[in-house]
Parts: sequence; C-alpha cells; structure tokens
Amino acid sequence: MLTRRSFVAGASLVAMSGAAGAQTYPSQTIRVFAGFPAGGGIDLLARILAEPLKAWGQSVVVENRAGAAGMIAAQALAKSPPDGHTILMATSGETAISHHLYKEKMTYDPMKELAPVALAGIVPCVVVVAVKTPVKTPQELIAYAKANPKKHSFSSSGVGNPQQLAGELMNTMAGTDVLHVPYRGAAPAVTDVATGAVTMSFSSYAAALPLIQAVKIRAVAVTSLDRMPQLPDVAPLQEGAPSLKGYELLNWFGVFAPGGTPAPIIARLNEVTVKTFTDPEMVKKLALQGIVPRATTPEQFKAFVQSESKKFAGVIERANIKPPN
Repeated sequence: MLTRRSFVAGASLVAMSGAAGAQTYPSQTIRVFAGFPAGGGIDLLARILAEPLKAWGQSVVVENRAGAAGMIAAQALAKSPPDGHTILMATSGETAISHHLYKEKMTYDPMKELAPVALAGIVPCVVVVAVKTPVKTPQELIAYAKANPKKHSFSSSGVGNPQQLAGELMNTMAGTDVLHVPYRGAAPAVTDVATGAVTMSFSSYAAALPLIQAVKIRAVAVTSLDRMPQLPDVAPLQEGAPSLKGYELLNWFGVFAPGGTPAPIIARLNEVTVKTFTDPEMVKKLALQGIVPRATTPEQFKAFVQSESKKFAGVIERANIKPPN
C-alpha cells in the first residue's frame, strides 16, 4: 500500500538520484538528434551546438534521423533515457505544430515527453512578391489582396508548415482571401513568385535572398513583431492594417531533452546553448540564414512553446488545414 510516508521517501530517492546524476553528467557520449538531412538549417545548428558540448570531456555525435517532418527524431528523443545524454535540435513543426495535424498518428506527446531546454533562434517569414507587382509595403499588400478577393495566391514549402500558417493567419486577421499553394520545398515556392505563377510567398530569408538580390522578387513584409536585422527597410506585416495589430507567426529552432530530465542537467544544457547562439560572431553567422537568436531560460522556453502550440492550433482549426495524404 502506498502511504504518504512511502511516497515522500520515494520522491526523495528520485530527487537524490537526479542530483547525483547531474553531478557526474556527462558520463558517456552525448547524442544530438536532428530530424532533417545533413546540410540543412537544423543540421547546421546541431553541429554548431555539438562543438562546445565536446568541452565537457565526452564525445558528441550528431545523428540525422530524418523523416516524417522531424517526427522520427522527436519520437526517438521522447523514448530516450532522461539523463541528458540525448538531446534534440528541433523546429516548431515536430514540437508544436504536428500534434495538431496528425492527432491520430502521433506516437509521442511533445507537451509531456519533450522537455524544453532553450530557444536557439526565431526565423520570421519574409513575404515576397514579383518585382512587377505594384506592392512595396504591408499596407499596399493588404489593399492589393482585398481589391482582388479569390484572385491571388501564396506559396509555401508545404502543408502545415509555419509558412502556410503565416499566410492563413494573415487571411484570418486581415480579412483577405488569398489561396494557399503548397510546394515541395522553399526554392520552387519562391521561384514561382518570380515567374508570376503565384502572387506572393511566405518564405524563409535564406530561400528568398538569392532572388531578392537578383531583383526578381521584392520583400514587402516580415512576419515578426519587429523588423529583421537582415531587412531593416522591410516593415512587419502587422503594419498592414489595424486588424493585423499584434500579428506574429514564426518558425523557430530550439533544444529539447527527454521529459523527466533532471532540472540541473536542463540548466547546464540551457547555459551552453544560450552562450553558443548569442556569441557575437555566431549571431553574424546565423544572420545569413535569417535566424535571429533569442536567449531564454528553460522556464521561458517552456512557456513560449506552450503559447506557440496554442496559436498554431487556432490557425489550423480556423483555416481547416488537413494533413497531406
């Protein structure tokens, strides 16, 4: 029979075990999971983080467990021992979006089985149009869309990703009716803006930059509350109309550990992550990828993930977004 005394004693043993584990951490190889192929943004961030972790005296291995939009890696993390020797560099998708889209197929609960460690950085979308389109500001973008309802389209790199959610949130808040056209990847999504196949795209800065520099497309808005350091002359979309006040829809990258990982280990991982991604030289390097570092405590990151998950769920429900077949 479980008495109060035995429960307290058991809890104390767990706490002591966690504290002891933290004192000897790390005691074996640290694995950093990345849910996407080598060479991409997540892989880059995982390998950047791996370097300072090596200073802890153990080997560090980056494992690319690509597939299912990052969910294979997230599931593997959820089922790993909560001892800090396995962590995940993740996107908003597998940690705060997918469980609202794939409710029947998810094999892990990101809100319970993944422990937020630190936010590595936010990635605002850049709204781009063809250079011949008579739009240069958020106000002109919204006016242009409203003047021609059901006649315009926006591209993204796939169904259910932050780029689509950014466009759908614009439709909801601004009262526009711009059709979403999903592509397999960011490159063709922005290329078709330049050719006129779609009116606009909600794109990453890195994907849009080559065509912006080639003067084939124009950046007219960003989906963050503030201007991006990389595009200081481009205003936030929230300035497009009074109804868009407070508009923000971001992609983001962060570090997670298995649920139940002791707080002292989470704190140590948080410290090295924040220090790594806010280093001035690293900030410059990440700027080329459109990543804006944002330091958080584990508690702040947990609250951020919960808030973002709620926001994503609302957009998905209102826009009636269904997972791809």
